[in-house]
Amino acid sequence: MLPPVTKTLLIANIAVFLLQEFLGDILIVWFGLWPFHTPEAYGAGFMPWQVITYGFLHGGLMHIGFNMLALYMFGGQLEMVFGQRRFLVYYLGCIFAAALTQLTVLSLVGGEAYPTVGASGGVFGLLLAYGLLFPHHKVMLLFPPIPMPAWLFVTLYGLLEIFLGVTGTQSGVAHFAHLGGMLGGWLLIRQWRRRPPGGY
Repeated sequence: MLPPVTKTLLIANIAVFLLQEFLGDILIVWFGLWPFHTPEAYGAGFMPWQVITYGFLHGGLMHIGFNMLALYMFGGQLEMVFGQRRFLVYYLGCIFAAALTQLTVLSLVGGEAYPTVGASGGVFGLLLAYGLLFPHHKVMLLFPPIPMPAWLFVTLYGLLEIFLGVTGTQSGVAHFAHLGGMLGGWLLIRQWRRRPPGGY
């Protein structure tokens, strides 16, 4: 049985994805994360609520599939450690931190305005937390199926995201948003360890 917040987040993401399939791109126009410099002709442009709402939109079945698989795999255990309230704050905080990072990078780099969507910022925050709290638990890669300790998995994934983001090797993927989610998660855990609730 999944704990309630993890289950609710899974249901919410899937429900929004189905709504996207029904309504088309209108949800991305208004609720995807648009850069500050978005031309008016593109539609809504940047709106404050987008720093959270973009995290419930996805660009396709594979996109939401991988994100929800990670939320399912890591969210339940982390929610039982953090507690319901802090887990929700953590997940949304990572999405918010990923949005700020993405907006900052796009403001510095410029280029074509396009919307960012996906729960990956929150998911990468979950990966970071799992690696910190359960460093020696084994994590199995999908491709190739190689088991490794969680701390090594997270470290390699983080280094890969830095490489892909700096080199621009994999275009169309918000690598710096992923790193922003990890950074936001690390800052939250660091703060909470100074003031632990009930032992954490």
